[in-house]
Amino acid sequence: MEKKAKKRKKNTAFIAKRLHNYYGRTGFYLFVWESLKKAFIPIVVAVICLFLFNKYIYDINDGLENLTETFSRIGVLTTFFISETLLGLIPPEIFIAWSKKTPEPIFNLTLLATLSYGGGLISYFLGRMTLKIKAVKNYLEVKMAENLKNTRKWGGFLILVGALLPLPFSIACVAAGMIKYSFRNVVFFGLFRFVRFAIYAWAIFKVVN
Repeated sequence: MEKKAKKRKKNTAFIAKRLHNYYGRTGFYLFVWESLKKAFIPIVVAVICLFLFNKYIYDINDGLENLTETFSRIGVLTTFFISETLLGLIPPEIFIAWSKKTPEPIFNLTLLATLSYGGGLISYFLGRMTLKIKAVKNYLEVKMAENLKNTRKWGGFLILVGALLPLPFSIACVAAGMIKYSFRNVVFFGLFRFVRFAIYAWAIFKVVN
């Protein structure tokens, strides 16, 4: 038993080392680092602009209260779900701020994260479906050439990056569907979407009262 455990540990270390070398050689770590640098500055700028806008131009809290009173929760959540399914058309930060003004902010934030995650999974199947429509397939292969190239190289880790960083999660999922990447891995790596919403909510909730 002890020999088997040592052999298993040795094999795991060998696989981890090979993966590390592969990701280093193909530029994945550099891609993640550059993405993190690009993401950090917009996040900081967005929070600062939100704070200044709220203080000197327009009371965001009043606007969000009007939004909450004007539109039903079902309407807001449906709009968000459609957006997160169709290539992330509306920034999720708006909806995260909205959730803070609701009677149950944590519950609604969890709903938003779940809908975003679910929208990404549906996007995966939309990506699979586009393969059957030649005109759409050709169009997306041009528009999403870089995403498809990276997904073929890095697979699930690109899904993880899409889930965590301010990049449209659904685009990464569509690309995964188009190359027929393992859906099981998309389901697993996509769970990090919940981490992203928690981090963004922590920052945004400090600005929105």
